[in-house]
Amino acid sequence: MRWTQSLIPTMKETPDGAEIPSHVLMLRAGLVSQVMAGAYTYLPLGWRSLRKAAQIVREEMDAAGAVELLMPAITPISLWEQTGRVEAFGDVLIQFSVRRQNRKVQMALGPTHEEVVTDLAARYISSYRQMPITLYQIQTKFRNEERPRFGVLRTSEFLMKDAYSFDASVEDLGRSYQKMYSAYCRIFDRCGLNYLAVEAESGPIGGDASHEFMVPAANGEDTVLHCLGCGYAANVEKAEIGPLDCAAPAEPLAELRKVDTPGATTIEQVSKFLGCAPEKMVKTLIYVADGDPLAVLVRGDHEANEAKIRRAVGAQKLALADPAVIERVTGAPVGFAGPVGLREKIPVWADRAIGALRNAVTGANQADAHLTGVNLERDFQPVGFADLRNAQHGDPCPRCSARLTLRHAIEIGHVFKLGTKYSEALSARFLDGQEQLRPIIMGCYGIGVNRILAALIETSHDANGIVWPVALAPYEVFLVPVNAADPETSRVASQLHDDLTALGIDVLLDDRDQRAGVKFKDADLIGFPLRVVIGERGLKQGKIEIKWRWEDKAAMTDLDGACEQITDLVRQERGTGARFRSWQAARQKKAE
Repeated sequence: MRWTQSLIPTMKETPDGAEIPSHVLMLRAGLVSQVMAGAYTYLPLGWRSLRKAAQIVREEMDAAGAVELLMPAITPISLWEQTGRVEAFGDVLIQFSVRRQNRKVQMALGPTHEEVVTDLAARYISSYRQMPITLYQIQTKFRNEERPRFGVLRTSEFLMKDAYSFDASVEDLGRSYQKMYSAYCRIFDRCGLNYLAVEAESGPIGGDASHEFMVPAANGEDTVLHCLGCGYAANVEKAEIGPLDCAAPAEPLAELRKVDTPGATTIEQVSKFLGCAPEKMVKTLIYVADGDPLAVLVRGDHEANEAKIRRAVGAQKLALADPAVIERVTGAPVGFAGPVGLREKIPVWADRAIGALRNAVTGANQADAHLTGVNLERDFQPVGFADLRNAQHGDPCPRCSARLTLRHAIEIGHVFKLGTKYSEALSARFLDGQEQLRPIIMGCYGIGVNRILAALIETSHDANGIVWPVALAPYEVFLVPVNAADPETSRVASQLHDDLTALGIDVLLDDRDQRAGVKFKDADLIGFPLRVVIGERGLKQGKIEIKWRWEDKAAMTDLDGACEQITDLVRQERGTGARFRSWQAARQKKAE
């Protein structure tokens, strides 16, 4: 391809509204163009990279035994009503109606396709002999994103690979899940991403049933807890906390006293009013677990983790109590609950850190009042202690003796065991070996294809622009004739372009009548992996210049045999990504 035959609108300045490096660089390098908030046109260079990412995904899904299909973007609203997700998605679900033969038909644009694929399975899978099977697609998805931002990382329209496994047993689901997990690792390795497979909250089957694939990045909107010692990683919802020193300090027990705290309902307000640190306070939260109220105690500077609470108390459903229930069981309005003197006798569960408090502050179960000098055992006794809070930076790792590091990250994929949630709702059943009718057991596996590009750029750029790996670069080789008007320079560049293209190398020839400096700047901005410079001075010596984007120095090589040499270099890097990985590792070490 020749530059003058394509559409590559590079920009010198940072566009208005672009906040993070990936957004800035995708616009400046001419990869995308914004149509409206949350919607982008992929320009020729961006579309080539997006197609390459999709092809890597497709190849690895096929290799893992998944079968590709294509489901419609428009779906009948009735499917979403059957699973109850019209209400669950709320305004995120883009709904609309069309008139057909004098009647309105209500539809939705699919933000995901569990309903459609389960309905498909209900129609065509009827026996255990037809399973296991995994179906996948690469399709545009739609979500009414309230605050689209960060370029293609948060949009209303995006390209996604979603796969769904169908199995006859939990054991079979485990095998299907592991195939997809391994395929994801190969996909992200091939894309040149430094990623973490992060433990996430498990699905309805329970156990180790969910992983998110995250790329650590300063501007990531997700947070993960990562142990640099053993590699343990989990999202905030799932992260466990290792053993803590929960011994109470050796200080005398203070007298239990009630103190008026008018209008102070939050931890911040109470700690300021009483002059105590938040970590000296006990936060009492009233939940309803499977219909029954219970109290959960966490330290004032900690956040309760509902998934951990649900598991600890053995509940199927857990939610914060409404104000009426809180007032009934505590005798006080919201903001004044405490474990001492609850009006109703309900179970009280405590986070492990509560055991290390002495002379704490809690709500007094009375409006505008708190208690000071509160102590475990003397004043209250929980029914049990457990890890009930979100892990924080510096907490001990649950797998080794190191400390957890809180890291921002970009989610690029998620594998999840669904169980029978959708198959039961949509009557997707099969006959097992004993001729018994049972619901199909499902898993789902998603990859944000657009996010692969954005995450790569977010973590792989320098002051001059993007640094692409060969696998995702819009073109692998960028040919720069220093003086395109010189007949011999132009001839050699054109011949090299044609020869490399014939050998299967992606080549872009910059045939613009521009200064060499302009071409070099655009080459670095866009981030082509291998730059080949053809200059009049070098040609007189039978030489051309070769430079990898991530290396500081260029090398001169003989024009005779250059085509074969370039082809070998590109093919080696395609297969291993070793040069790019070496640059990544050196960059990361320097940053640390």
